[in-house]
Amino acid sequence: MSTVSIITPAYNAEAYIAETIESVLAQTYENWEMLIVDDCSTDRTVEIVQSYAAREPRIRFIQLDKNQGPAITRNTAIQAASGRYLAFLDSDDKWLPEKLERQLQFMKERNVAFSFTQYHVIDLEGNETGKLVDVPEEATYEDLLKHNVVGCLTVLLDKEKVGAVEMVDIRSRQDYVLWLHICKRGFTAYGLKEPLALYRVGRQSVSSNKIKMAKQNWRVYREIEGLNLVKSLWYFGHYVVFKLVKYAR
Repeated sequence: MSTVSIITPAYNAEAYIAETIESVLAQTYENWEMLIVDDCSTDRTVEIVQSYAAREPRIRFIQLDKNQGPAITRNTAIQAASGRYLAFLDSDDKWLPEKLERQLQFMKERNVAFSFTQYHVIDLEGNETGKLVDVPEEATYEDLLKHNVVGCLTVLLDKEKVGAVEMVDIRSRQDYVLWLHICKRGFTAYGLKEPLALYRVGRQSVSSNKIKMAKQNWRVYREIEGLNLVKSLWYFGHYVVFKLVKYAR
């Protein structure tokens, strides 16, 4: 069985990191390694993770010597990963028990390199909000420029197919940029229409600030993807309409 390397950045995650780890320990697919990289937490995150790592050899704990942000933290884990597959799970999110098993089966049956799934949204206390985030059957580079339909906590990548993986060091949307870069190389992202993960919505999360997100999306178009003004406006228009429809529901 191929090993799945689970990339988990952590910063002051004492409230939820145990739940995140427990959701990985509960996986029906057991050939995984979980790389948890601590970005200089000031709470009990390190203590909690070390207690799990001491009794579970599949959990690998890495501490950074200075705070560097989510992109560098994830890249540190990616560089240390030994598995054929890469999965991403932030320190406040969770997976359902069959997540890895079902998704690996999906990828192998279709011989695909990049997949993602539906997911449920939970609140800070872990209660389901009733919101299910759907996914399309596939997403190309052009599709993703219009709006990001890929939830980071659901992604599974086959490194043998997609090659080297690295996140751009920006404040937010670094995962979105990675999906763009992979699809720009000719890969298509395939959606599995099963809810296999739980995304926790926090009041203070970066992604909760809609204006900042819009500005960052514009920056992605212009500075990172290098799109001209006309193309940037075209895709940004799609992004805005999609968000307006989403928030109106």
